[in-house]
Amino acid sequence: MRRRAVLLTAALLVAASACGLTSGSPMVDDVKPGSIGRGEPLEGAKLTVTSKSFTEQLILGAIMGIAFQAAGAEVIDRTGIQGSIGSREAVVKGEADAGYEYTGTAWITYLGHSEPITDPHEQWEAVKKEDARNGVTWLPPSRLDNTYALAMNQANHRRYRTDTLSDVAELSRTDPSAVTLCVEVEFANRADGLRGMEKTYGMDVPSSNITQMDTGIIYTQTAKGSCTYGEVFTTDGRIKSMNLVVMDDDKHFFPNYNAAPMIHTKTLREWPAIPDVLNPITEKLDNTVAQTLNAKVDVDGEDPHQVALDWMKQEGFVK
Repeated sequence: MRRRAVLLTAALLVAASACGLTSGSPMVDDVKPGSIGRGEPLEGAKLTVTSKSFTEQLILGAIMGIAFQAAGAEVIDRTGIQGSIGSREAVVKGEADAGYEYTGTAWITYLGHSEPITDPHEQWEAVKKEDARNGVTWLPPSRLDNTYALAMNQANHRRYRTDTLSDVAELSRTDPSAVTLCVEVEFANRADGLRGMEKTYGMDVPSSNITQMDTGIIYTQTAKGSCTYGEVFTTDGRIKSMNLVVMDDDKHFFPNYNAAPMIHTKTLREWPAIPDVLNPITEKLDNTVAQTLNAKVDVDGEDPHQVALDWMKQEGFVK
């Protein structure tokens, strides 16, 4: 799955952490302080921003870099690193100074825990406390929660009237043929994916009702009604553009993947104004904002950096 790294061997981790981190280009946006960066408290700083390679991460990386520039810093752009491990290790090793990361990814993938913490703020607190020993400081999280969900099209929603995963479970018992699923291969086999969801909600969807396919195809097939429910990511712009209805995870099974700034601790000590620059932006990020921005890239074909810049200006963060 593109948003969550699976367990890797030590050799792969070393290779990934070394890949793509020796190059980078300056961010050269002509921006000035708006509601953030006044007084240019980062003047004289040379900061490297990193991200993973999927749309949302490219946008978040650009947002962070633009904010640092408005506050007076020179910024090197090392966004777009393949996989989770590379961008993570860059911050841990000080090869990059900061990036937006997800609390669930940190807790489960990086820190090695098998069970997520249900309360999103408590999970962030636990990540912050444990990751401090790795030389990483986590700033306050956003409401942007890029986690798993099931979604359906409007016609099927009117027909079956399900709004929660408990409703889907009930439908699977009363009308088993109605519950057909389009899912990724990884989701179908993960303990925090289909298998765990079925166990938590008491579903028993027959394998004949489950079709495994690539992520992008899931959205189109769900929109067409080829499957009643499709596995989606809650911040994906295609949810909004295809007018899909997302089922509420009413038993809070899926981990919280709240985006938060992950900062190399030594960098933060040298430039303690970083939280003042980033916190107001992070506070503004939620699933609606993410879906809108992601759709501009994935649906409308716009450039992720330009989408980030336009949003930062629209919100008044920069001029």
